[in-house]
Amino acid sequence: MFAMSKQRISLADLARIANSSKDEHRTEPGHLVMAGFDTSGISQQAHPTVADLSECLFFSPGDGRIWLQDQRMVLLHSESLGSLRRELIDSIGLDKARGLLTRAGYVSGARDAQLVRRQWPDADPPAAAMAGTRLHALEGVVQVELVHAAYDAVTGVYEGEFLWHNSSEDDEHIAAYGVGGSPACWMQVGYATGYVSTLFGRLIVFRELNCRSSGDAHCRVIGKSAEHWDDVQQDLRYLNAQAFVGASAVEAGPVPVADLEAYAAANPGTEQSMVGTSSSFNAACHMLHRVAPTTATVLFTGESGVGKEMFASTLHRISPRKDKPFVAINCAAIPETLMESELFGVERGAYTGAGASRPGRFERAHGGTLFLDEIGTLSYVAQGKLLRALQEGEIERVGGTRAIGVDVRVIAATNVDLRQAVREGRFREDLFFRLNVFPIHLPPLRDRRDDIPLLMSHFLGHYNKRHQRQVAGFSQAAVKAMYNYAFPGNIRELQNLVERGVILVSDGEAIDVHHVFSSGESLAQDVLSLAWRDDGPATLSLLGSRKAPLPDEATGVPKSGALEQAELALLRQAIRRSGGNLAAAARDLGVSRATVAYRARKFGLTV
Repeated sequence: MFAMSKQRISLADLARIANSSKDEHRTEPGHLVMAGFDTSGISQQAHPTVADLSECLFFSPGDGRIWLQDQRMVLLHSESLGSLRRELIDSIGLDKARGLLTRAGYVSGARDAQLVRRQWPDADPPAAAMAGTRLHALEGVVQVELVHAAYDAVTGVYEGEFLWHNSSEDDEHIAAYGVGGSPACWMQVGYATGYVSTLFGRLIVFRELNCRSSGDAHCRVIGKSAEHWDDVQQDLRYLNAQAFVGASAVEAGPVPVADLEAYAAANPGTEQSMVGTSSSFNAACHMLHRVAPTTATVLFTGESGVGKEMFASTLHRISPRKDKPFVAINCAAIPETLMESELFGVERGAYTGAGASRPGRFERAHGGTLFLDEIGTLSYVAQGKLLRALQEGEIERVGGTRAIGVDVRVIAATNVDLRQAVREGRFREDLFFRLNVFPIHLPPLRDRRDDIPLLMSHFLGHYNKRHQRQVAGFSQAAVKAMYNYAFPGNIRELQNLVERGVILVSDGEAIDVHHVFSSGESLAQDVLSLAWRDDGPATLSLLGSRKAPLPDEATGVPKSGALEQAELALLRQAIRRSGGNLAAAARDLGVSRATVAYRARKFGLTV
C-alpha cells in the first residue's frame, strides 16, 4: 500500500485498489514482532486495512461536517497550520509552542487509538499498531516507514524505530524558518506517544533523533517505554501544560522500605503528583496557574474522586503562601456540635472537658491556606459563622471574648451543586457568592480518558515502589477493560484498582482483568467474555459479557461458575486439541501465544 503514495489518487480509488489487493496476500513492509506476532505474516486481509480505515471516513456536505467514525474531522490547509505554528512560536516562544503542539498531537493520537480499539476490537496487536501509521498517512500528515518494533505483552516493554517521510510539519517549519538545529515534528511525536500509549495502556514516549528541519535526509524517531529512557522528564515536560504537572512515578525500580521516607523527602510531590494531558485537565491546570499568584478564594467542583484535594494542595504549593501552613478539614467528617470549635478554636473552660485552650483551623492556617472539603455538608448555622469569618477576616474562639485577626486564603471544594442547594434553601446564597469567586470545575475521569494510560503508568510505578514489587504492566484485556470502564469513583477508584492488581500478581507478570475487577465492579458488555460457538469449539474472545458460563469438560455444555474456572477449562481444551503446541492453542483461542504461555504457567498446566 505504501507504493501507492508515489501518485495522487482519489479516496474512492484508494478503497478500490485496497479491496482488489486483498486476495494478493501482500505483506506490510518491515518486520514487526509484538506479543508473539510477526508482521511478515500479516496480509492485507489483516484488519484494519487501508480499505477498512477509508470506510470510516464520512462526508456530510449538507451540514458542513466530516467524520472519522464518530470523531468530527476538519480538512484544513497545511499552510494555515503553518501560519498558526509561526504565530504561536513568535508570540509565546518556541518552547511553549512546542509543548502546546505536542499535547495537541497526543490527543489526536489517543483519539485514533480509541477508534481502532472500538472499531476492530479483535485486531491483532501488530495490526492495530500498524493502523496508527496508516491513519496518519490517510490524514495527510506523514508517511511512516517501519524499521523495527517490539512489544512484550508480559513485561510491558516496548521499543520501536520508525522513519518519517514527507512530514507536513517539516514542510511548514522549513518554509517559515529554514533548516535549523533541532527537530520540529512536535505534533507527530505527540501523536505517536498518544497513539501507542493508549493502545498498550502504559506510557510509551517517542523521541525524534533526526529531522529534515535540522538538516537530515529524513526524520527518525525512537519509541520506548517511559521507564527505559534515561532522561524522560525532558520529554514529559512537553506533555505537561504547567510546570507543576508531572509524572514522577515513571522511574524504574523499587525503593527499599527503609529508604521510602528519604525518597519522599528527596522527591517532593511523588506521593501526590498531578498527571494528565487531556484538554479538560489542561484547562483546569491553566486556571490553577492563573489564580495561584492571587489571594482569591477558589471553589473546586466535581464528582467525588476527581482530585479536588490534590488540586487544592497544588494550588497552595505554587502560590506565594507555599512556605506557610496548608490546613485541610473535611466538613463532612466533623459532627455539627464540634464544627465551631474545630474551625475557630476553644478557650479553656468553655465547656465541660475543655481543659486547655487550643487554636482552630483558621488560626493554624494563619498566613497560609485553609482547605474546606465537602463544604456543601455544613449546617446552616455553621455556614453563617463561616461567612462572618470570611467577611471580617477575624474569628472568636468558643468561649472567648476577643477577636483574633487571621490572614487565610480559603479554598473550598464540593461534589454537590451549590446553586441548586441555594434554590432549595440548604445553602446560604451570600456564602455561596463569597466562595464562588474563582470556580474551577474538575472533569470526571470518563471525560478525560486520554489520561488513563498516563495515570495507569503513574500508579503502577508508585505502587511498585510502595509495595516493593516489580509488576511488569497490564495485559491487553486489562487495558481494554480499563478504557471501557465507567469509573464511578473516578481517579480514586482507578488508583485503588491498580494497587489491587499490583498486590495480586507476582513480580514480572502483567496485571490482568480478574486482578483489578474482582470486587463486584460492573463491566461493560463488550469488555471480556468467554464466547461459545455452536459451530465449533469454545473460544476465548474480548467480546460479550464477563458473566460467562462454565463448560462441563465431558459435554461442553455451559454451566454456572467462576470466570477463572472457565478460563482454565478453555485453556486445557485448547492445549489438548493442539497437542501441546502453544502457538496453535493461541490461534484456536484468538489470543497471543504470550497470553496462553502466561496462563499455562499460572494454572500449572504441563505441555
